[in-house]
Amino acid sequence: MKAMIFAAGLGTRLRPLTNDRPKALVEVAGKPMLQRVIENLAEYGFTDITINVHHFGEKIIDFVVENHNFGIDIHISDERNQLLDTGGGILKARKWLDGDEPFLVHNADILTDLNLRQFYDYHLQHSADATLLTAHRVTARYLMFDNANRLCGWINKTSGESLPQGFTYQPGEYQEMAFGGIHVISPSLFRSLESYSAEPKFSIVPFYVAMCHSLKIMSYAPQGYRWFDVGIPETLALADAAFSR
Repeated sequence: MKAMIFAAGLGTRLRPLTNDRPKALVEVAGKPMLQRVIENLAEYGFTDITINVHHFGEKIIDFVVENHNFGIDIHISDERNQLLDTGGGILKARKWLDGDEPFLVHNADILTDLNLRQFYDYHLQHSADATLLTAHRVTARYLMFDNANRLCGWINKTSGESLPQGFTYQPGEYQEMAFGGIHVISPSLFRSLESYSAEPKFSIVPFYVAMCHSLKIMSYAPQGYRWFDVGIPETLALADAAFSR
């Protein structure tokens, strides 16, 4: 099975740790978070992995080579000349991800013990174009899903802005969910990705929201798993403590 790891971020919120390395190589309990994600993916059967790089990209390339690709097939999608954000990054890596099977996309700074194979199988069972890991988590911006777990819109609770055009927020009518940084995508999505933006750099979540009425974008919201967004010093400390046990 195929997967992509987003490892191209600048890691500005983790400075000074990221002054001399990419965020993906910041250690959690003595092991770089990128290594933890790769090993976790491999454990669930994802053995063809694409990693995008930008900030200190050569250090990630060297790290992968030094570890003999962790015994699996690893491809590098090189964004050192231009950081393409999540949507543009997926599109650039298409030659490794396209085909006849879905692929999983995983942020390098998300650490979890979620059963990724069950997540992947859920996507297959629902014949979705994309399935997003979601949770009931306090945030200012929510993805809105109907009772069939299908994406209907987005709202910023602070500003009152809602998307896509024509979507009307009604309290209690939708499941208000936060995105968890992991998704499963069917290659059918590439056609829409290609025509979505005139610029090579664009984010995937606004794409999902804009296309939610023409594509089947699903929510996956399991219970009882650990999840850490290791993007700031406070959550890095929490993850470090959890994985040190």
